[in-house]
Amino acid sequence: MELATYIEKYRQTRYSIFKWRAELDWGYKVLFAFCFACVTGLLAQLKFYLPWTPVPITGQTFAVLMSGVLLGRWGGASQLVYVGFGTMGIPWFEGWSGGMSVVVGPTGGYLIGFIFASFFVGYMLDKYVSARSFLSLSVIMVFANFFLIYIPGLLQLYFWLNFATKSNISFIQLLMMGAVPFIVGDIIKVASAAMISRAIAPQQAYNKEVDA
Repeated sequence: MELATYIEKYRQTRYSIFKWRAELDWGYKVLFAFCFACVTGLLAQLKFYLPWTPVPITGQTFAVLMSGVLLGRWGGASQLVYVGFGTMGIPWFEGWSGGMSVVVGPTGGYLIGFIFASFFVGYMLDKYVSARSFLSLSVIMVFANFFLIYIPGLLQLYFWLNFATKSNISFIQLLMMGAVPFIVGDIIKVASAAMISRAIAPQQAYNKEVDA
């Protein structure tokens, strides 16, 4: 009986937090977006390079997915802040780098994809209560990660290799450089983010215009 009481208190607490977040004034939402941009910058420093690709394995995608969960649609704003301020020179891209050269470089497309992925995750979870099950979260995050991030990332990597370095690569070579090495790691990040999100996301509507 005591365990059931604690579980109910936890459910009420997470509902109250998400409802409070949804009802915040836009100024506070901007502040939280900036804070999560900082989190993304910190996780970007968790990186590992493979010898055959200029694209590193980082913790950024986990931050991107969780920003959508915790901030809703404003998760996209957090990644817009991250990319925008990084472009202006704040050194919070991977390797404590910053500037336009990063955004137009081999990894710039993935950064742009972060904005779309975070907004998509946040929109789906804010809009649909049914999207907060583990299975639904996994599907949403797989789409966000492997389509909304990978596609712009691979496109820019292709153009960068072909025009900046004059490397004429095939589609298979492109996948081996910009996608295949990261699939296992990204699946682990998606699964982790989905499990955490299932635990913290309320299973009832906490904002207006929500569908079941």
